Amino acid sequence: MGVLVPWTKKYMPKNMADLQGIDSTVSLLKEYVVDFKRGVKPILLTGSPGCGKTSSVYAIANELNLEIFELNSSDERDKNAILERAGNACLQGSLFGSKKLILLEEIDGLSGSQDRGGLAELIKLFPKSLYPIIMTANDPWDKKFSALRSKSSIVTIKTPSYLSVTKVLEKICLSENLTVEKDILQSIARRNGGDFRGAINDLQMLFSGNSTITRDNLLAIGDRNKTETMLNALLRIFKTKDASIALSSFDDVQEDTDAQILWIEENIPHEYTNRDDLIAAFDSLSKADVYRGRIRRWQHWRFLAYINELITAGIAIAKKEKYAKFISYKQTSRILKIWMANQSNARKKSICEKIALKTHLSSSQVFLEFDTLKKIILGFKLEDFFDLDSDDIKLLKSK
Repeated sequence: MGVLVPWTKKYMPKNMADLQGIDSTVSLLKEYVVDFKRGVKPILLTGSPGCGKTSSVYAIANELNLEIFELNSSDERDKNAILERAGNACLQGSLFGSKKLILLEEIDGLSGSQDRGGLAELIKLFPKSLYPIIMTANDPWDKKFSALRSKSSIVTIKTPSYLSVTKVLEKICLSENLTVEKDILQSIARRNGGDFRGAINDLQMLFSGNSTITRDNLLAIGDRNKTETMLNALLRIFKTKDASIALSSFDDVQEDTDAQILWIEENIPHEYTNRDDLIAAFDSLSKADVYRGRIRRWQHWRFLAYINELITAGIAIAKKEKYAKFISYKQTSRILKIWMANQSNARKKSICEKIALKTHLSSSQVFLEFDTLKKIILGFKLEDFFDLDSDDIKLLKSK
């Protein structure tokens, strides 16, 4: 029996024509690579997992016949590793005389005390590099990356639509001579929310040993733990007094801790009508929030285990008796408001960090004086001095 090749690898895009739903971003990346000159800022390519960041880079390299040098930043953190591997790749010619493209994967992993100078050393390489550099990241907006962002051009791949994901699945089925109805492929695409990799893995799993799949087969992946919804998790917490049952409620829910806490906060008053139960539940939730603050302040990530215990088992055993009534649990509007606020402030904070680097002020001081400083920057045309890009300037002019 031959080795089973993952379809994500077998059908990895070979050129730009194979990519779906991200054409404008890919064209921009290709333009950067083709027109690259020494001293040009590298690209910081962002986007959700599975949206096509790495595939795009490889497709461009194949199409332009470039040698690609890939380095996973989460594995190479310290100064010596960066100098030895990335430094050599950026400053030395190719063994085969061809042009190169430098790909630094998962730049998110290059952070914290483990770096030992790795991030700073990487930034020093940018203006010296003889070849274009593209870095990938899921979320580059952490404060620790302020210097990196100021020395990079940020390009974001928008989450592909389910229609784009469906087209990729259709091509794979055609190539594998497999029979499946289009609405089933669309269901797989929707379940994965723009994640090409996840959708392809689901498709391969469903077709394992079969030449066709049906709606019944599709229901099988709907029952898997990874698709358990937040509503199911809340049911397990609110409708049990068994701590062991409640503890695993969020294990397979694809929501972060902040979202979990907001969901619970919204629904506790609807579920727990007894005054003492309500007080005990919110006491448990408030303790979880204290630990969350300590994580943010001191980076003590081991506290996550305590948070999970408090917002699952702690909430479950807060009540004296289970409530029999049915409650239609609702998502808090605060999640949307917080998300919108974060989106609008992320760019502003990035600009403040750039200004802070050149003015010897703290980012918080710049933020407080933002309205005054933006008038000075625009009035005296200091955009280049502060390394502001077109999106930064657009924000300055819009407010």
